[in-house]
Amino acid sequence: MMRHFVVEATYLAPYEKIKELQPKHRAWLQKGYDLGLFLCSGPQDPPIGGFLVARAKSLAELETMFEEEPFNVARLARFTFKEFQPVKRQPWTEEWFGG
Repeated sequence: MMRHFVVEATYLAPYEKIKELQPKHRAWLQKGYDLGLFLCSGPQDPPIGGFLVARAKSLAELETMFEEEPFNVARLARFTFKEFQPVKRQPWTEEWFGG
């Protein structure tokens, strides 16, 4: 059974530094999408961090994946993980949340 999370990134460096690593960050994100672990992601406006809706078998599994995240490796962002129960949802998300 999968558990569901909202992940919040808080940037610890000026956005100019963040932009330098965005291509590597987006390649890392694509791995998560390809594995079926990420539903959606994007930066906040203004760009002080970002959000990601994710799923994993456990929080530990998700945290392990984030050990490779480029902003984390470079210590340019801090990540917080909030587990939630997606009780009510759009029908088109049923396979992802229910799967």
